[in-house]
Amino acid sequence: MAQTDYDIVVSGGGVAGLTAAAVFGSAGFSVLCVDPAPPVTARDADGSDLRTTAFLQPAQALLDRAGLWARLAPHATDLQVMRIVDAGGEIPEPRVVREFNASDISDRPFGWNLPNWLLRREMVAHLDSLPSVTFKPGTGTSTLFTREAEARVGLSDGTRVRCRLVIAADGRNSPIRSAAGIDVKTTRYGQKALAFAVTHPIPHDNVSTEIHRSGGPFTLVPLPDHDGRPSSAIVWMEEGPEVARLAALPVPEFEAAMNTRSCHLFGPLTLASRRTVWPIISQVAERMSSERVALVAEAAHVVPPIGAQGLNMSLGDMRVLLELAEANPDRLGDRQMLDTYHRRRHLEVQARVTGIDLLNRASMLSAQPLRDARAQALSAIYSLAPVRKTLMQMGLGARG
Repeated sequence: MAQTDYDIVVSGGGVAGLTAAAVFGSAGFSVLCVDPAPPVTARDADGSDLRTTAFLQPAQALLDRAGLWARLAPHATDLQVMRIVDAGGEIPEPRVVREFNASDISDRPFGWNLPNWLLRREMVAHLDSLPSVTFKPGTGTSTLFTREAEARVGLSDGTRVRCRLVIAADGRNSPIRSAAGIDVKTTRYGQKALAFAVTHPIPHDNVSTEIHRSGGPFTLVPLPDHDGRPSSAIVWMEEGPEVARLAALPVPEFEAAMNTRSCHLFGPLTLASRRTVWPIISQVAERMSSERVALVAEAAHVVPPIGAQGLNMSLGDMRVLLELAEANPDRLGDRQMLDTYHRRRHLEVQARVTGIDLLNRASMLSAQPLRDARAQALSAIYSLAPVRKTLMQMGLGARG
């Protein structure tokens, strides 16, 4: 059987995998990117991902370097202010509101928000322009064989390829991670998330708003106008049975429920897309690497969608991998490079997953005295200027 050689095989054609292919392809490495499912690149198509991704400043810099940002910028919505609201009183109305304005620490926005389906569309188009990248949607990985000098990957179309590094960007149930024998620790919360888009009469003014009551946060993230009206993407986290009930409600009843939960901060919300349901877990791989294999994104770590950390952690993985690869291209994928990658990423990933786990558990509180304590803690913590500044810098991915 003919062998084809690449520097890197990327398993996974979601946002993380496509980004990895673009990042390493634009750096001059030969890359094969495969995914068993062709990407859904239209908003209203079956199976489209209606979630959005907020790229914080370091992530945007990496996308710019990979040549992706020029394509994405026209579609991106600035995130200038992050607003935290506690609405955990007897009636759903704001009792504590704290705002973080990016202008306090930077002359640029915190981040830029883009719909996931659109990211896939633009990233696939960009890969077509990179001669060093081959993208094969509809083809997955079937086998993995590694040794000290190389990896051999069997593909679902019956071909085999050799490479120096396999990047597992194939999700929380990563086949490559399983084939490499890396275990994961998973935390289940009994939560699910509803993701959908809305329009509203009051402009969002580039403010991302996270409303805490019980069950998990209700987060509105700015989108470009839709049908001439201000629009936001919503992620609404609740316990699983409640999400099932909400997802099945007729539109008028669902709109009434989401208007109550939004505390009417943007006026009456109108549903502007279908509703999609996503499971919520935390998960951390025991190692970020094994022989000739690096785990990135959800293959390595999964967190609840709080504070725009998920994909920004993923791009942190790629930033470190790229730095190591470019520092010594001859050692791409060798034991020393991958041990260094694991060491530089794993502790930071564990710390962020632990922090987001705590925030999520606090947001789920339903007993009134605990919700009152949360409001007092929120007010006290966010009132301290040095703490506010540190939290904002952490949010931007700055190292302490």
